[in-house]
Amino acid sequence: MTDRRLWSYREIAAHIGVQTDTVRSYRKHGLLPPPDHVEGGKPFWFADTVRAWVARRPGNRARRDTKS
Repeated sequence: MTDRRLWSYREIAAHIGVQTDTVRSYRKHGLLPPPDHVEGGKPFWFADTVRAWVARRPGNRARRDTKS
């Protein structure tokens, strides 16, 4: 089953346990995948995109998804 919910910086930050500004910094430095959708100039990612990115991140310590 595919999770096509759109996540903003806030949802991504909550998922990985960091501050929203940290996620913005990740994007600024090219560490986030490109957004799946942009609305009103704001980027959004599918939840599955974020989960796949988290699984590939260096230093990933098998974080568990507790928010979905």
